Amino acid sequence: MRGSGPALLMVGGAGGDAGYYDGVAEILSDAFMVISCDRRGNSRSTGRSSTPMDLAVQAADARALVDGLAGGRALVFGNSGGAIIGLTPAAPHPEVMTGLIAHEPPAVNVLPEDDPGRGFFAELAELAALYAQGGAPAAGRRFAEATRGEGTYRWPAELWKRFLGNQDHLFGTEWSGFAGFRPDETALKSAPFPIVLGAGAGDRGTYYARPSIEIARRIGAPWAEFPGIHMEFLRHPDRFAAAVRVLATQLHSRGGDVPERWECAGR
Repeated sequence: MRGSGPALLMVGGAGGDAGYYDGVAEILSDAFMVISCDRRGNSRSTGRSSTPMDLAVQAADARALVDGLAGGRALVFGNSGGAIIGLTPAAPHPEVMTGLIAHEPPAVNVLPEDDPGRGFFAELAELAALYAQGGAPAAGRRFAEATRGEGTYRWPAELWKRFLGNQDHLFGTEWSGFAGFRPDETALKSAPFPIVLGAGAGDRGTYYARPSIEIARRIGAPWAEFPGIHMEFLRHPDRFAAAVRVLATQLHSRGGDVPERWECAGR
Protein backbone atom coordinates (compact mmCIF):
# COMPACT_ATOMS: atom_id res chain seq x y z
CA MET A 1 0.00 0.00 0.00
CA ARG A 2 1.26 3.45 -0.91
CA GLY A 3 -0.16 6.92 -0.43
CA SER A 4 -3.59 8.12 0.61
CA GLY A 5 -6.77 9.16 -1.11
CA PRO A 6 -9.18 7.18 -3.29
CA ALA A 7 -8.24 3.48 -3.36
CA LEU A 8 -6.73 2.10 -6.57
CA LEU A 9 -6.14 -1.66 -6.71
CA MET A 10 -3.63 -2.69 -9.40
CA VAL A 11 -3.81 -6.36 -10.45
CA GLY A 12 -0.84 -7.96 -12.20
CA GLY A 13 -0.92 -10.39 -15.09
CA ALA A 14 0.55 -13.81 -15.78
CA GLY A 15 3.78 -14.57 -13.95
CA GLY A 16 3.92 -11.16 -12.34
CA ASP A 17 3.47 -9.67 -8.92
CA ALA A 18 3.20 -6.36 -7.11
CA GLY A 19 6.64 -5.45 -8.43
CA TYR A 20 5.17 -4.83 -11.87
CA TYR A 21 3.66 -1.63 -10.53
CA ASP A 22 6.32 -0.37 -8.11
CA GLY A 23 7.26 2.62 -10.26
CA VAL A 24 3.70 3.54 -11.21
CA ALA A 25 2.45 3.12 -7.64
CA GLU A 26 5.10 5.46 -6.25
CA ILE A 27 4.16 8.13 -8.80
CA LEU A 28 0.42 7.82 -8.21
CA SER A 29 0.68 7.68 -4.43
CA ASP A 30 0.47 11.48 -4.28
CA ALA A 31 -3.21 11.26 -5.25
CA PHE A 32 -4.34 7.67 -4.60
CA MET A 33 -3.97 4.94 -2.05
CA VAL A 34 -2.42 2.40 -4.40
CA ILE A 35 -2.77 -1.27 -3.51
CA SER A 36 -0.77 -3.88 -5.39
CA CYS A 37 -0.33 -7.55 -4.62
CA ASP A 38 1.32 -10.83 -5.45
CA ARG A 39 -1.66 -12.84 -6.67
CA ARG A 40 -2.51 -16.19 -5.09
CA GLY A 41 0.28 -18.71 -5.71
CA ASN A 42 2.71 -16.15 -7.14
CA SER A 43 5.99 -14.84 -5.72
CA ARG A 44 5.60 -14.02 -2.02
CA SER A 45 1.94 -15.10 -1.69
CA THR A 46 0.65 -18.42 -0.43
CA GLY A 47 -1.94 -20.63 -2.11
CA ARG A 48 0.16 -22.41 -4.73
CA SER A 49 -1.33 -25.78 -5.67
CA SER A 50 -1.72 -28.14 -8.62
CA THR A 51 -5.43 -27.33 -8.95
CA PRO A 52 -6.25 -25.32 -12.09
CA MET A 53 -6.82 -21.65 -11.38
CA ASP A 54 -10.40 -20.52 -10.89
CA LEU A 55 -10.80 -16.92 -12.05
CA ALA A 56 -13.68 -16.48 -9.62
CA VAL A 57 -11.30 -17.26 -6.74
CA GLN A 58 -8.85 -14.65 -8.05
CA ALA A 59 -11.72 -12.16 -8.22
CA ALA A 60 -12.70 -13.05 -4.65
CA ASP A 61 -9.11 -12.43 -3.56
CA ALA A 62 -9.28 -8.97 -5.13
CA ARG A 63 -12.51 -8.30 -3.30
CA ALA A 64 -10.95 -9.40 -0.01
CA LEU A 65 -8.15 -6.87 -0.51
CA VAL A 66 -10.63 -4.10 -1.23
CA ASP A 67 -12.78 -5.07 1.75
CA GLY A 68 -9.83 -5.36 4.13
CA LEU A 69 -7.71 -2.44 3.03
CA ALA A 70 -9.98 0.08 1.32
CA GLY A 71 -13.24 -0.01 3.21
CA GLY A 72 -14.96 -2.08 0.54
CA ARG A 73 -14.70 0.31 -2.43
CA ALA A 74 -11.91 0.84 -4.95
CA LEU A 75 -11.02 1.61 -8.52
CA VAL A 76 -9.42 -1.40 -10.19
CA PHE A 77 -6.69 -1.42 -12.83
CA GLY A 78 -5.62 -4.68 -14.44
CA ASN A 79 -3.08 -5.44 -17.15
CA SER A 80 -3.12 -8.59 -19.31
CA GLY A 81 -4.21 -11.50 -17.10
CA GLY A 82 -4.91 -8.93 -14.40
CA ALA A 83 -7.35 -7.25 -16.78
CA ILE A 84 -9.09 -10.60 -17.27
CA ILE A 85 -9.40 -10.93 -13.48
CA GLY A 86 -10.71 -7.37 -13.31
CA LEU A 87 -13.37 -8.19 -15.88
CA THR A 88 -14.33 -11.35 -13.98
CA PRO A 89 -15.76 -9.78 -10.79
CA ALA A 90 -18.26 -7.67 -12.69
CA ALA A 91 -20.93 -10.28 -12.07
CA PRO A 92 -20.27 -11.53 -8.51
CA HIS A 93 -18.64 -8.46 -6.95
CA PRO A 94 -19.96 -5.27 -8.58
CA GLU A 95 -20.52 -3.49 -5.29
CA VAL A 96 -16.81 -3.15 -4.45
CA MET A 97 -15.73 -1.52 -7.70
CA THR A 98 -16.03 2.20 -8.35
CA GLY A 99 -14.53 1.77 -11.80
CA LEU A 100 -12.44 -0.61 -13.90
CA ILE A 101 -9.57 0.05 -16.30
CA ALA A 102 -8.79 -3.12 -18.28
CA HIS A 103 -5.50 -2.78 -20.16
CA GLU A 104 -4.86 -5.33 -22.93
CA PRO A 105 -6.78 -8.38 -21.66
CA PRO A 106 -5.65 -11.30 -23.88
CA ALA A 107 -9.26 -12.50 -24.19
CA VAL A 108 -8.70 -14.03 -27.60
CA ASN A 109 -12.00 -15.93 -27.51
CA VAL A 110 -13.88 -12.71 -28.34
CA LEU A 111 -12.03 -12.34 -31.64
CA PRO A 112 -13.72 -13.44 -34.89
CA GLU A 113 -13.35 -17.10 -35.80
CA ASP A 114 -11.03 -16.29 -38.71
CA ASP A 115 -8.80 -13.96 -36.69
CA PRO A 116 -5.31 -15.52 -36.40
CA GLY A 117 -4.96 -14.16 -32.88
CA ARG A 118 -7.79 -16.38 -31.68
CA GLY A 119 -5.49 -19.39 -31.74
CA PHE A 120 -2.70 -17.80 -29.72
CA PHE A 121 -2.95 -20.02 -26.66
CA ALA A 122 -3.21 -23.14 -28.81
CA GLU A 123 -0.20 -22.10 -30.88
CA LEU A 124 1.84 -21.67 -27.74
CA ALA A 125 1.18 -25.27 -26.78
CA GLU A 126 4.88 -25.62 -27.56
CA LEU A 127 5.42 -24.03 -24.16
CA ALA A 128 4.49 -27.33 -22.55
CA ALA A 129 7.30 -29.03 -24.46
CA LEU A 130 9.74 -26.25 -23.62
CA TYR A 131 8.69 -26.46 -20.01
CA ALA A 132 9.28 -30.23 -19.98
CA GLN A 133 12.68 -29.94 -21.66
CA GLY A 134 14.14 -26.75 -20.23
CA GLY A 135 11.99 -26.05 -17.20
CA ALA A 136 10.45 -22.77 -16.14
CA PRO A 137 13.23 -20.43 -17.38
CA ALA A 138 13.00 -21.72 -20.97
CA ALA A 139 9.21 -21.52 -21.05
CA GLY A 140 9.21 -18.11 -19.37
CA ARG A 141 11.65 -16.66 -21.88
CA ARG A 142 9.60 -18.00 -24.81
CA PHE A 143 6.46 -16.51 -23.30
CA ALA A 144 8.17 -13.14 -22.89
CA GLU A 145 9.39 -13.27 -26.51
CA ALA A 146 5.76 -13.48 -27.66
CA THR A 147 5.17 -10.00 -26.22
CA ARG A 148 6.16 -7.05 -28.38
CA GLY A 149 8.98 -4.96 -26.97
CA GLU A 150 10.20 -7.48 -24.43
CA GLY A 151 13.97 -7.86 -24.55
CA THR A 152 14.50 -4.21 -25.47
CA TYR A 153 14.87 -3.08 -21.84
CA ARG A 154 15.90 -4.62 -18.54
CA TRP A 155 13.55 -5.73 -15.79
CA PRO A 156 14.55 -5.17 -12.16
CA ALA A 157 16.68 -8.19 -11.28
CA GLU A 158 14.58 -9.34 -8.32
CA LEU A 159 11.34 -9.01 -10.29
CA TRP A 160 12.75 -11.12 -13.15
CA LYS A 161 13.91 -13.74 -10.65
CA ARG A 162 10.44 -13.93 -9.12
CA PHE A 163 8.83 -14.01 -12.59
CA LEU A 164 10.89 -17.06 -13.53
CA GLY A 165 10.01 -18.65 -10.18
CA ASN A 166 6.32 -18.24 -11.02
CA GLN A 167 6.47 -20.14 -14.31
CA ASP A 168 5.72 -23.53 -12.73
CA HIS A 169 2.54 -22.05 -11.32
CA LEU A 170 1.68 -20.18 -14.52
CA PHE A 171 1.96 -23.10 -16.91
CA GLY A 172 0.88 -25.73 -14.43
CA THR A 173 -2.25 -24.08 -13.02
CA GLU A 174 -3.03 -20.61 -14.43
CA TRP A 175 -2.62 -21.02 -18.19
CA SER A 176 -5.89 -22.85 -18.86
CA GLY A 177 -7.93 -20.29 -16.91
CA PHE A 178 -6.61 -17.37 -18.93
CA ALA A 179 -6.89 -19.31 -22.19
CA GLY A 180 -10.53 -20.23 -21.60
CA PHE A 181 -11.75 -16.83 -20.46
CA ARG A 182 -14.89 -15.44 -22.08
CA PRO A 183 -16.27 -12.17 -20.68
CA ASP A 184 -19.81 -12.12 -19.35
CA GLU A 185 -21.05 -9.44 -21.74
CA THR A 186 -24.47 -9.17 -20.11
CA ALA A 187 -22.95 -8.53 -16.68
CA LEU A 188 -20.44 -6.05 -18.08
CA LYS A 189 -23.15 -4.12 -19.93
CA SER A 190 -25.19 -3.78 -16.75
CA ALA A 191 -22.27 -3.12 -14.39
CA PRO A 192 -23.07 -0.30 -11.93
CA PHE A 193 -19.63 1.23 -12.39
CA PRO A 194 -17.79 2.69 -15.40
CA ILE A 195 -15.51 0.42 -17.43
CA VAL A 196 -12.72 1.55 -19.74
CA LEU A 197 -10.86 -0.81 -22.06
CA GLY A 198 -7.48 0.15 -23.47
CA ALA A 199 -4.30 -0.86 -25.24
CA GLY A 200 -0.87 0.60 -25.92
CA ALA A 201 -0.04 2.60 -29.02
CA GLY A 202 2.92 0.30 -29.63
CA ASP A 203 0.78 -2.84 -29.59
CA ARG A 204 -1.51 -2.15 -32.53
CA GLY A 205 -2.38 -5.40 -34.29
CA THR A 206 -1.25 -7.76 -31.53
CA TYR A 207 -3.41 -10.64 -30.30
CA TYR A 208 -3.48 -9.15 -26.79
CA ALA A 209 -4.47 -5.61 -27.86
CA ARG A 210 -7.27 -6.38 -30.32
CA PRO A 211 -9.57 -8.07 -27.76
CA SER A 212 -9.81 -4.81 -25.80
CA ILE A 213 -11.35 -3.13 -28.84
CA GLU A 214 -13.78 -5.99 -29.42
CA ILE A 215 -14.91 -6.14 -25.78
CA ALA A 216 -15.42 -2.36 -25.70
CA ARG A 217 -17.52 -2.61 -28.86
CA ARG A 218 -19.64 -5.44 -27.54
CA ILE A 219 -20.45 -3.90 -24.16
CA GLY A 220 -20.63 -0.28 -25.30
CA ALA A 221 -17.73 0.86 -23.12
CA PRO A 222 -15.18 3.57 -23.97
CA TRP A 223 -11.75 2.57 -25.25
CA ALA A 224 -8.53 4.48 -24.60
CA GLU A 225 -5.08 4.39 -26.16
CA PHE A 226 -2.24 4.11 -23.65
CA PRO A 227 1.38 4.99 -24.35
CA GLY A 228 3.83 2.30 -25.32
CA ILE A 229 3.77 -1.46 -25.14
CA HIS A 230 2.21 -4.23 -23.07
CA MET A 231 4.58 -3.72 -20.14
CA GLU A 232 5.09 0.02 -20.51
CA PHE A 233 4.68 0.37 -16.74
CA LEU A 234 8.08 -1.35 -16.43
CA ARG A 235 9.79 0.37 -19.37
CA HIS A 236 8.53 3.92 -18.72
CA PRO A 237 6.52 4.04 -15.47
CA ASP A 238 6.27 7.83 -15.63
CA ARG A 239 4.53 7.79 -19.03
CA PHE A 240 2.23 4.97 -18.02
CA ALA A 241 1.35 6.52 -14.67
CA ALA A 242 0.35 9.76 -16.40
CA ALA A 243 -2.21 7.87 -18.51
CA VAL A 244 -3.57 5.93 -15.53
CA ARG A 245 -3.79 9.13 -13.49
CA VAL A 246 -6.05 10.80 -16.06
CA LEU A 247 -8.41 7.84 -16.40
CA ALA A 248 -8.51 7.03 -12.68
CA THR A 249 -9.24 10.66 -11.77
CA GLN A 250 -12.04 10.81 -14.34
CA LEU A 251 -13.57 7.56 -13.12
CA HIS A 252 -13.36 8.61 -9.48
CA SER A 253 -14.90 12.03 -10.05
CA ARG A 254 -17.61 10.70 -12.35
CA GLY A 255 -20.01 10.31 -9.46
CA GLY A 256 -19.34 13.85 -8.26
CA ASP A 257 -16.75 12.89 -5.64
CA VAL A 258 -13.71 15.14 -5.36
CA PRO A 259 -10.62 14.01 -3.41
CA GLU A 260 -10.17 16.04 -0.21
CA ARG A 261 -6.78 17.34 -1.34
CA TRP A 262 -8.57 19.23 -4.12
CA GLU A 263 -10.90 20.92 -1.63
CA CYS A 264 -8.44 23.73 -1.07
CA ALA A 265 -10.07 26.90 -2.44
CA GLY A 266 -7.89 29.98 -2.48
CA ARG A 267 -4.59 28.11 -2.65
